[in-house]
Amino acid sequence: MRVVIAGGHGKIALLLAELLTTRGVEVASLIRSPGQAGDITATGAQPVVLDLEHATAADVAAAIQGYDTAVFAAGAGPGSTAERKYTMDKGGSVLLADAGAQVGLRRFVQISTMGAGSPPAAGTDAVWAAYIDAKSQAEDDLRARDLDWTILRPGRLLDTPGNGLVTLGLPPLPYGSIPRADVAAVLAEILPAEQTFGTTLELVSGAIPVSSAVAKFS
Repeated sequence: MRVVIAGGHGKIALLLAELLTTRGVEVASLIRSPGQAGDITATGAQPVVLDLEHATAADVAAAIQGYDTAVFAAGAGPGSTAERKYTMDKGGSVLLADAGAQVGLRRFVQISTMGAGSPPAAGTDAVWAAYIDAKSQAEDDLRARDLDWTILRPGRLLDTPGNGLVTLGLPPLPYGSIPRADVAAVLAEILPAEQTFGTTLELVSGAIPVSSAVAKFS
């Protein structure tokens, strides 16, 4: 397995890259700024400078040639505009999948969010509503593709240490929170797990060890 992570400088992406490289997996992390390269190298991954908001599918295909697995962990981030939710959270995923098709990449794991797949509640902040809508559209695009895809929807993300105990299931799960470290641990287990192909999963903290939570789908 050779893995490319889009949004490679994000907190979950950095944790995931280190988990994978310590297991001997070759990882390339796509980053927007050359100044982020040192943090990527520290995880054992290979930094690749590529701005998904300004790249073409051909640009991305050239960067990911030879990789068989993609993780879309990119996003516009806090404080960004509603427009950027569509150009990054949706457009970035679509672009990565388009490029993956050009190079024969089969496995695609998309990090989404709990709340995607349903209309935002009435009165929701316009930027948050755009975020949920963009994530929902990105999910729909991925489901329509001939790929071994998995969509993972974590709950509210925490920077507290992970404990390796989660609740992972088909939607809808009751809304909850989850440390980013535990999201990364679940992603590392999901990547090779064929039983999760073609599934949308939600994730919050719980009482089941990560490996058992993923294995139950077999």
